[in-house]
Amino acid sequence: MSAPSMTCRVYHGHAHDPAPVDRVVLDYNARFLRRKVLTTEGGETVLVDLPQTTSLDHSGVLLLENGGEIEVIAAPEKLLQITGDDLIRLAWHIGNRHTPCQIEPNRLLIQYDHVIHVMLKLLDASLTQVTEAFTPEGGAYGHGRTHSHAH
Repeated sequence: MSAPSMTCRVYHGHAHDPAPVDRVVLDYNARFLRRKVLTTEGGETVLVDLPQTTSLDHSGVLLLENGGEIEVIAAPEKLLQITGDDLIRLAWHIGNRHTPCQIEPNRLLIQYDHVIHVMLKLLDASLTQVTEAFTPEGGAYGHGRTHSHAH
């Protein structure tokens, strides 16, 4: 593999430039990184070397050292769609298990997990497997993901 053609050491949660240089399409797990070589939609490689591990949001941007932005896009992935008569109660049970959850007015989305699936069935949830971009809520103590209960 040849050296990456671009380098990024800064991430922003929103674009500053209306026309990004390129895009990277990453699933939820791949959007959590500190240092990694990514391939853009245009086939270019970019070295991402951030000062700390960062959760990249859908529509966030990686700022290139030589100018320009690479837009981050949430890739479609297999998810579990949850609906039911008491969506608030279902959301509480999902959150109580520290499971990342995308909360919408009429449904919840989580990554598939067999144990959570069984629990939700016991709670009378309606469950459907879907393939969509996953953009769960950030952590309660700040933006992005939470790693532990350390304060």
